[in-house]
Amino acid sequence: MSVWDTLCGTVGGLGLFLFGMGMLSDGLKAAAGNRLRILLAKITKYGWMAMLVGAAVTCLIQSSSATTVIVVGLVHAGMLGLRQAICVVLGANIGTTMTAWLVSVSSVFKITSYALPAIGVGFMLQVFGRRMRTRSFGQILLGFGILFVGIGFMKEAFSPLRENQAVQEMLIGIGDNPILAVVAATILTILVQSSSASIAMVQTLAFAGAFGTDWDVALRATIPFLLGGNIGTTITAQLAAFRTNLAGRRTAMAHTLFNVAGVVIVLPTIYLGLYDKLVKLISPATLTRETVMLHMAVAHSVFNVTAALVMLPLVGYLQMAVLKILPSRGEDEDLAPVVLEQHLLDTPPLAIAQAHKEILRMAKVTRKAVRGAINVVEQSDLSRVKKVREREDAADDFQTDITHYLVELSQRPLPDEISNQLPVLMHSVNDLERIADHAVNLVEIAARKIENRQDFSKEADEELRCMFGVVRKMLKGVVSALETFDVPLAERVLKHEKVLNRMQTDLRNRHVRRLGRGECKAMAGLTFVDLVDNLEKIGDHLTNIAEGVAGGMQWATEEADVHHSEAVARP
Repeated sequence: MSVWDTLCGTVGGLGLFLFGMGMLSDGLKAAAGNRLRILLAKITKYGWMAMLVGAAVTCLIQSSSATTVIVVGLVHAGMLGLRQAICVVLGANIGTTMTAWLVSVSSVFKITSYALPAIGVGFMLQVFGRRMRTRSFGQILLGFGILFVGIGFMKEAFSPLRENQAVQEMLIGIGDNPILAVVAATILTILVQSSSASIAMVQTLAFAGAFGTDWDVALRATIPFLLGGNIGTTITAQLAAFRTNLAGRRTAMAHTLFNVAGVVIVLPTIYLGLYDKLVKLISPATLTRETVMLHMAVAHSVFNVTAALVMLPLVGYLQMAVLKILPSRGEDEDLAPVVLEQHLLDTPPLAIAQAHKEILRMAKVTRKAVRGAINVVEQSDLSRVKKVREREDAADDFQTDITHYLVELSQRPLPDEISNQLPVLMHSVNDLERIADHAVNLVEIAARKIENRQDFSKEADEELRCMFGVVRKMLKGVVSALETFDVPLAERVLKHEKVLNRMQTDLRNRHVRRLGRGECKAMAGLTFVDLVDNLEKIGDHLTNIAEGVAGGMQWATEEADVHHSEAVARP
């Protein structure tokens, strides 16, 4: 086999492996639906339970990165605390070792004999399945099959390396220097964006004899590569966390600190030759070519399981370290988790008052999202886009949790005045979420304007500034009205909406006249109209909220104060 054939087999096999892994993960998540999220949120009260759940979920979806993404979302939504999230991530490290065990199966069985039928059956189920669950199961089978076909191609591509003395000496030389091997595996994992893939590559290289046929030497040389894969996958998570909020960055940082500390602690045992002896002692089979991948799976599992068990009692210290490295800053507090107490649902006035407070917090986050989006448009400053998107994500989480809370409240026996208020509150929450969506639309339109170098006329810029001013006044008025239940203020906001509607019509007409006079370009004009329309839609949603306040939300606070006083007065 030529070098070209080896390269093509490696790249193609790796591509199939990653594609199959992604399909398998997506299929399992689709089959489980929202139950994974609920499971993680409910069964993580105790650290050891959170770790077990993290391991189980990662085994199920075959991706520690996917588990981390779910955990970050739950932390962001306030359904998990940082301490719980760290425990789940510890478990995810254990769960990710399942892939190494799956790969080791291919050394015992001719896995392609089972992979091809799995692909065929999976394809049929996915295409012809009538139910979503059937199609998801077909996707799982298809992913499994493609994954193992990819492993088969890599094994075949690596087989000539058994005779290549230079490659063997190079790989063994790297393996004999554990720090260098860890760095190399870390870089490889970052490049392929998957520790499962990088570890599978090292396993198949070892099986093909690329580390030589002295299997004791081969095992000892591969162990640092396995540890490097663990560090590499956390750096991938760190890169992904740049696009998340503070909670996401803290979770990713905890993952990195944990794995780096584990590798640093274990490295001396590798230098002393103790680690590979422990692996051979634990492994259920004698070390041979057929079982070398099995021994590597054991080595990977020993590291992750031991590190997780040792770190579990020390989670508090890991949490403190993360908070030191990534402290809260002023604006991060806006995106703090939503907290809605379940035990208050049986006291409807208190529950409804708490929902009001959270709606107010949601309104303030949404106001900052819109203000940030307007600044992006006015100043052509795309550095603020990330913060606008974070706030839109936060608004989504507020909407989910508040709506769920109100739905649960609606299932209790309620007085008529509270029952009548629930639809108004739900509509207000939905309006706030839609306003945040339009804020993102504004920054996307601004990005298009900047990238395409579209310039507005001075007249158009002035018109937009006037419209921005009206929207800012409406935002300020709605949030203040929500905070103090100021009905006259809410009614004044309603007058602004009429002004905004007139402005939309006038600005569109003026734009058409400018277009006819050749004072602006067509594409810039379309961008201008998009901005005006989104601003008018923001005004519509603000009007809906103002109408809710004007309709009488104030009773909730008064009723809640009475019930709270009664509760305090009770012995």
